[in-house]
Amino acid sequence: MLIIIDKKIPDPAKEKLASFGTLLELETRGITYEAIAGHPDIFFHQSPRHLFVAPNLPFHYIEMLQQEDIDFIPGEQAVGKQYPASSAYNAVSTDKLLIHNFRNTDASITRLLENTQLIHVDQGYTRCNLLALDDQHFITSDEGIAGVLERYDKTCLKVRPEGIILEGFEHGFWGGCCGIYHNKVFILGTLADHPDRQEIEDFITARGHYIIELYDGPLFDGGSIIFLEHDKY
Repeated sequence: MLIIIDKKIPDPAKEKLASFGTLLELETRGITYEAIAGHPDIFFHQSPRHLFVAPNLPFHYIEMLQQEDIDFIPGEQAVGKQYPASSAYNAVSTDKLLIHNFRNTDASITRLLENTQLIHVDQGYTRCNLLALDDQHFITSDEGIAGVLERYDKTCLKVRPEGIILEGFEHGFWGGCCGIYHNKVFILGTLADHPDRQEIEDFITARGHYIIELYDGPLFDGGSIIFLEHDKY
């Protein structure tokens, strides 16, 4: 399995993730602003059956995907230096849904996933702010996203983003702290000091998932963690 992470995530988290697969540590320069320059969810969009890749992802990462026999779909829109041009791939996909600000979404994503239900939200950094456990259950740190999903009769746990580390910002976002693989929710940091710890744990375990905390430290927004199985992409 190939695991895409921001190179800047804490070393203990890398060490733990390395026991699950091969790490692709993402780092870019001069493409977008520094805080998100290594965030996987800025350069990749992962749906249940497809991986979309920004056309200006540095070529040596493309070579790594090819070496690992990971098939992917080249996107059409280059990642830009500032929002909204930096958000074209930052959507959330489930088996039945595609959730994003569709004013910003790369056309290759909406074209291939046109048969899914499209849910528009105003937050372009949707994946940064939203974790989907399945088609019905979500966790978000964005009030606007939560309101939209609730209007679609989705169950959405709203959590506070305070205390989540994102360099250069007052705080990061819940979705950026997490990755999901089958029924495992991987979290960059510990929930021990999060004010919504119990609600988060109860919500995740009630869905039949369990939590893997990747290091004993504050929650870290690393732009999500992407898990890629060789026989799936």
